[in-house]
Amino acid sequence: MGLGGLHFWQMIILAFIVVVVFGTKKLKTFGEDLGGAIHGFKKAMDEGKEKEIAKEQDKLSSVSTGHTVDVKAEKVETDKSHP
Repeated sequence: MGLGGLHFWQMIILAFIVVVVFGTKKLKTFGEDLGGAIHGFKKAMDEGKEKEIAKEQDKLSSVSTGHTVDVKAEKVETDKSHP
């Protein structure tokens, strides 16, 4: 049993018919275009992940910086109120 109920020989015959109908040049061009599209998609996904990580790092650094300043300000205020 092959892919989707197709046997090995049926897949070979189907591949032969596709090559005869479309020709090797069109199939090569189609393969290159498909490969380029997949490459572009992966590159865009990686760039999106990098941007997302950069945004998260910016948020964390601003939160941690703001939190440290707030804690120090509260400590200074409590120290001033209790001489």
